[in-house]
Amino acid sequence: MLKIHLSQSSRRSFVQAGALTGWGLSLADLLRAADQQQPSSTASRRAKSVILVYLGGGLSHHDSFDMKPDAVADIRGKYSPIDTVVPGLQICELLPLMSQCMDQVCLHRGGAHNNDHHETATNWVMSGRFGTPFGDWPAIGAVAAHESGFPGTLPPYVAIPRNPSFTWELGKSAYLGGRYESFKAGDPNEQNYRVRDVTRAEPLPDVRVQRRQSLLASVDAVTRSIEANDQLAAYDQFQKRAAEMVLSGEARDAFAIDAESAELRDRYGRTTFGQSCLLARRLVERGVGFVTVNFAGWDHHAKIWEGLEKKLPDFDRGFSALVTDMHQRGLQQDVLVVAMGEFGRTPKINKDAGRDHWGPAASLLFSGAGVVPGRVLGQTDRDGAQVVDSPIGPADVAFTIYRSLGIDPHKHLYTPDGRPVPILNEGRQIEALYG
Repeated sequence: MLKIHLSQSSRRSFVQAGALTGWGLSLADLLRAADQQQPSSTASRRAKSVILVYLGGGLSHHDSFDMKPDAVADIRGKYSPIDTVVPGLQICELLPLMSQCMDQVCLHRGGAHNNDHHETATNWVMSGRFGTPFGDWPAIGAVAAHESGFPGTLPPYVAIPRNPSFTWELGKSAYLGGRYESFKAGDPNEQNYRVRDVTRAEPLPDVRVQRRQSLLASVDAVTRSIEANDQLAAYDQFQKRAAEMVLSGEARDAFAIDAESAELRDRYGRTTFGQSCLLARRLVERGVGFVTVNFAGWDHHAKIWEGLEKKLPDFDRGFSALVTDMHQRGLQQDVLVVAMGEFGRTPKINKDAGRDHWGPAASLLFSGAGVVPGRVLGQTDRDGAQVVDSPIGPADVAFTIYRSLGIDPHKHLYTPDGRPVPILNEGRQIEALYG
């Protein structure tokens, strides 16, 4: 946290002015990213933004995108495959809308690693670096925010509704610090959805807005009175951006999902996931660099059919609408969309009619930003237990996302004590996505 050293009188004036503004100071730490490094230029840039759809808990690849209809009953499961618009490609019958837009995505059936623990695997796939369950390494979105800085009034890294969590919050900024944490958008499917920190707490007449702006100016006066204090000068800059974010209306417009037509909102689905996908599209359209859509609830150790019959139709509607909408708006050229979980599920159905954690095999979806659509990469064996062709690990996915954003995965960042740490210590670009 930023420490600001003031005299007693200056501190009192600063605190009083800040309290009277009514806006609060919670955005200031986030906005400090504006003072950081510019985007890396050592890697070719394909994407301006990334949407990561995170399927927390672990999507069953057997019952979605890598079905095994010829396997024995306790492996193939309950559902039948259906044809898609891609010749020869079949997916689960619970994904009829996705079946009609598989020519707009690249399916990779080669996700593989060796960890079956939720927290450990989640931090691994969200950072590209293996560590403890407690998040030793910053999430890809946090690194992207660090490298982009804060180019406008919108946060560079947003999580909808929030970061993934099991026992505790995951995929955080680690040693990069709180300024690079995601901005938590909340549930856009809530009635009268409002975003904390970018919506005025109450309707204000112009005179009160002007009064509050004047009070913010008093903070400026305190800063100018002690110009030798670089930390306070920086704080003042970030605080002004926080006020600008609230007062300008740009952020309120970006998060104003009710501005979309009822027809389009229905197409995405009036669910938390569906509206989260729609909000993600609004944000990248307005320049947000990295958005995580967190869609949890895929940890089906028991009664998997009941669980999937609730989850898969929701995913089918929301993700198909996102992919189609991005293409219709021409955003697919500049935005990379990735859908993945932390692992797949076991080939064999267990005694509780569920599937357990399975790191050695998973399916991922990629779309946009130069990814060749309609392609199927990777292959698992006849039981869906092991990847036998073109395996990709968490570092490879992270490497590819970084390169897409023009970030050098080998670049060194620095811990608070000045220790240089490479963004990734392994990994390679998934070239087959592009050619």
